[in-house]
Amino acid sequence: MKHWKKVICLLLTAVIVFTHSEPAHAVTNESIREKEKEIEKAKKEVSGLKSDLTDVEAVKKELEKSKSDLAAYVAQLDSELSGIQDKIAQYNTMIAETETQIQETTEELNEAVRQQEDQYEAMKRRIRFMYEKGDTLYLELLFSSEGFADMANKADYIEALSRYDKNKLEEYVQIKEMVQLCKEQLEAEKEKLDVAKAAVEEEEASVSALIDEKQARIDVVSDDISAKEAAIREYEAMIAQENAEIAALEKAVAEEKARLEAENAQARVYNGGMFAWPCPGYKRISDEYGNRIHPILGTQQFHNGLDMAAPGGSAILAAYDGDVVAATYNASMGNYVMIDHGSGLYTIYMHCSALNVSKGQSVTKGQKIAAVGSTGRSTGNHLHFSVRLNGSYVSPWNYLK
Repeated sequence: MKHWKKVICLLLTAVIVFTHSEPAHAVTNESIREKEKEIEKAKKEVSGLKSDLTDVEAVKKELEKSKSDLAAYVAQLDSELSGIQDKIAQYNTMIAETETQIQETTEELNEAVRQQEDQYEAMKRRIRFMYEKGDTLYLELLFSSEGFADMANKADYIEALSRYDKNKLEEYVQIKEMVQLCKEQLEAEKEKLDVAKAAVEEEEASVSALIDEKQARIDVVSDDISAKEAAIREYEAMIAQENAEIAALEKAVAEEKARLEAENAQARVYNGGMFAWPCPGYKRISDEYGNRIHPILGTQQFHNGLDMAAPGGSAILAAYDGDVVAATYNASMGNYVMIDHGSGLYTIYMHCSALNVSKGQSVTKGQKIAAVGSTGRSTGNHLHFSVRLNGSYVSPWNYLK
């Protein structure tokens, strides 16, 4: 009996030696298949990124159809620019998500390597044990049987132990395969990250190329005008059209406020607070408010706002609390936002690359409402910021000091 107990203890020791370090997260055939799917997905995304880049030359060729009509040309080009800006935003989101995924995959790889090393060390201890004890351990167990039934029970035990050894070997093979798959996934994700960053650079270059194309076209049209008087009339007509659109919006707001007063409802009132700087981080004024020599026409013209130079995509903030009167596109103003601050006071933000608010929405001082761009009659990225009081343009500096 004592001899039999000694043998059993040795066999239990063999199991303990082998199972000293169980993996925190067991690797299964299902987890391996899932990892293979993730690798395939990353590779497809890399292929999609490479095939989805903007063909600037094709865009320019398409724009040739509308070159005879400057307004149509500018509107079509701005539409192309808007699409490219959307892709850049999507790529930047992908970059952030991929960087997070790379970190997670790295941690997963480190865990798989740890499991592999632990499993390998356990197998070595198990093999060393069996080498030292040999098959005599099982023979001793069988020969110590007190009868046929006892021998059958011990044989079942030996078979279960062998099956356990086999399962552990299969687990080691699976962990080893998972380590390799984690390495492949990490390589695929790093490639996707590199391709996405390159795509952003290429798309930003496409934006610059198309803005240059627009500026060149506007310059050509300006040069082709037969006389300066005609150019002045065109400019004044453009400003008149802008003013008419703005005035119509103001009229609609005034009518709504009159209705509210008739119903004894409270309309928005401007409380006299100073404005937030609408283009944070960028203080350079590329064109001042007031009378100035027009850079193209060469004659004195009234500039109804401040031009704030800033990179494309930079944030544009609401200068003060108010209600969005318009958030739309105009061939001259480009994408623009107009905000009612109450008491006849409005602010207008022109040439945006993207709009983040919609008509009827209430906004607060400092809230992001749009992004800097070069849409409409613009030849470079900037924010044209105007202030209107009781139907007339006034100096924005009165509210920005």
